[in-house]
Amino acid sequence: MKWKKHSPEEIVRKLARVRSATEGGAPMTEAIKAVGISEATYFRWRAQFGSLNIGQLEQLKRLELENARLRKALDELDYAASA
Repeated sequence: MKWKKHSPEEIVRKLARVRSATEGGAPMTEAIKAVGISEATYFRWRAQFGSLNIGQLEQLKRLELENARLRKALDELDYAASA
């Protein structure tokens, strides 16, 4: 069986589709299957990304990139100070 790696944006979109379908009255199991994932995957994704929307996810990515940049600068500064 071939595994597919979903991007965080895809995950948030699929969670939103399930949420809107269930708010519309569809049973959760049918909404999850319509999105094309298993129930276990849905609950794992919901625990990880549940309350995020696309805008918050983009902001999180920007913060993670900035954090990585700052860590690299700090490492370079520590290396220069120790040399």
